[in-house]
Order: sequence, then structure tokens, then C-alpha cells
Amino acid sequence: MSLMRDLHLAAKHHLEERKRSLALKLAAEILFVDCGLKPGFLYDLSGAGVVQIQGYLKELHRLGFIKGPLHVINMADTVLIINVSSTVSYLGLVLDREDLHVIDVSAQLKHPEMFKKDKLCHIRSQLSDLLTLLKPYQDIKPDSISVVHIPCPEWNLCTMFGFLLHFPVVYWFDTSKSFENCLSFTPLKHFTVQITCPKIGLQKIQVYSFTVPESVYQFVQTLLQKWIKGLRQMFNMQGHFTDLEILTETVMLPAVAL
Repeated sequence: MSLMRDLHLAAKHHLEERKRSLALKLAAEILFVDCGLKPGFLYDLSGAGVVQIQGYLKELHRLGFIKGPLHVINMADTVLIINVSSTVSYLGLVLDREDLHVIDVSAQLKHPEMFKKDKLCHIRSQLSDLLTLLKPYQDIKPDSISVVHIPCPEWNLCTMFGFLLHFPVVYWFDTSKSFENCLSFTPLKHFTVQITCPKIGLQKIQVYSFTVPESVYQFVQTLLQKWIKGLRQMFNMQGHFTDLEILTETVMLPAVAL
């Protein structure tokens, strides 16, 4: 009970988050990143800036709740909290792949399509640039919470966030023509991953949520199976979380925000 109180007070003091349930869920998701089960977490709980988030993470480290080091990234006013070593390792593996498994959902398409391999060079270049920016932060002390603002004027943030959040497949769309997509009323396989965190008494915490259009599922099915197997293996090697559940349902939505 003391730990849960301290976590709530930390979120309240640094992030002005007064709801206990949201404060504990946020702490659990950051712990999921800290122990290497996921490279990064997209922070969207409140309007807190990077300085406030940095202070909050330092407080979690002081409490002994996380080990660190973690890194706060600001990309186009969107904040991600990443495990530096896990992210560097994962991006390296991604760049070694023959195919990045990117799905083109540009608005002008009738249906989603797999991004052609011969056109992936600019995405590879952007991922390589990101990796170069992050590598120096691997050597910081565990109790250091570093912050960096990454310029990304030509990046498709939907795609880059997809990689940073460890989605097995990511979306891309042609931003030079439209910021809309072709996923409206398209059958999508929706994957969610839920876990329990006994340490702070939370059940069914959603730590992953992503979709794959059914029209391209056959092209990524093998990769998805490997991703799920790898996640289960990592999960079995840690002691913070229990009750891993991977759920799948088919959905059709009038609009899909990316």
C-alpha cells in the first residue's frame, strides 16, 4: 500500500495526475519498458512537458521502482519514454532485416498494400539516423534520465513511432498528398496484449494495441507469430508481471487515427 501511495503522489506532484488508477497504470507501463519487455512507451496521460516527465521518472528511480536508464524523447511535441539499450538493440535488429514490413495506407489507395521493398531506403535511412542519435545514451548512469529533442521534419511519425513502440508491422502514408488513410471500414485484425502487475495490484493492463489489415495479413503472419513467441519468451524471463494475454478480434471502424 505504501508503494502504491508513493507512486500516486509522484504522478500527482510531477504530472498533476490526481486519479490513482491512471497513476498506477502509468507506473506499470513504464516498469514494462524499464525491464526490457518493450523498447518504448508513448506518453499521452496529460499535458506535462519533458521536464516534468523527467522529474517523475527520477522519482520512480529514487523509489526503487525502476532501475533505468530511461530516456525521454520529444519528437514534434510528442513524448516517448524509451529503454535506451532495448531500443538501440531492437532498431539494430530491424535494420538487419531484409524487409521492414511496412504497410502503405495512403488515402489514394483502394486497399492497404505492403510497402514495396525497393522504396524502403528512405525509411531505413531515417531509422539509421535515429539509431545514431540514441547510441551515445547507452553509456549514461542508471540513475540518469536523459532528454533529447529530435528534429524530424521529413519523417512520417506514424511509421517511426511504430518502430519505437515495437509493433511487428507499422503503417506509412504519403504525407505529401494527404494525412488521411484508406483504413475506413476496412477489416482489421486488432491485437491487444494485457498483463497483471501484482506489485501494485493491477490486472489486465493493456501494454500493446495495434492493427493489421486482413487484406495483407498473409504477408505478415509469420512475422507476427515470431513476434508473439519472442514476447512470451521475454515475459517468462522476468518477475514483475504475470498473466500475459494476447487477444485478437476483427474490427471495422468508420475512421482510424494514426
